[in-house]
Amino acid sequence: MRKAAVVLFVIVSMISSCENKKEISSISPVNWNKRTIYNSLSDTLKFGKTYLAVYSQIYNSTEHRTHDLTATISIRNTNLKDTIYIQKADYYNTKGNLIRTYFNKTIYISPLETVEIVIDESDKEGGTGANFVFHWMINPTLNEPLFEAVMISTTGQQGLSFTTQGKKIN
Repeated sequence: MRKAAVVLFVIVSMISSCENKKEISSISPVNWNKRTIYNSLSDTLKFGKTYLAVYSQIYNSTEHRTHDLTATISIRNTNLKDTIYIQKADYYNTKGNLIRTYFNKTIYISPLETVEIVIDESDKEGGTGANFVFHWMINPTLNEPLFEAVMISTTGQQGLSFTTQGKKIN
């Protein structure tokens, strides 16, 4: 009887571990909540928006064949002594449709800290022309945040990687 219970437990464990759970990306919402600013911020902060091109897929050989990529989106505070604030991070697909908002509340990034969003290789929603729009606030005397994306894929002994940098928009 005891052996049957152990065998049943092993089988159930194996089946449950084989479920196809799609992780859509990144830092869990719990981590965003830990960074949330609940106090009101100074009225003297400078507001800005940054656009960042991201590729969750690229064309391979023809426009009918794509290669899936993992994208790491870095949000960097390049200031040595002061915190910056990011209000919102929206992810759009190739057609310009909003896929998801990673956070829609003000979070902080400490001096010289980098916060990352990871788009899993299995997440194809963005397509070949995905992009982010970030809304941010800083003290007017500070460096603006730096937004970068690194896209990577490896298959066998082949690998490819490239980067993009954000561009401030109105």
